[in-house]
Amino acid sequence: MEPLPDLASLSDEDLKKLIDELTQEEHEVSYRRRLLHGKIDILRAELVARLQKTEGQSVLDHVDVNRLSEILAGKVRGRVVLELG
Repeated sequence: MEPLPDLASLSDEDLKKLIDELTQEEHEVSYRRRLLHGKIDILRAELVARLQKTEGQSVLDHVDVNRLSEILAGKVRGRVVLELG
């Protein structure tokens, strides 16, 4: 954020122009914030719907973390099948 200019050096017209510019910027930021809140609301609703459908369980509940760690570390030979539920 830029600091304000020396206000005493601004003419009345320059001061009005600066107020208009900052007001417009504030409107744009507010609009962007409302869009983001809307997207967040949609994502939360989707998450709630999924959790209700799976009775609160995630597909990751069935992942064997130790086995996955071995796979990622390259300690497993042969064919690997990872089941996600």
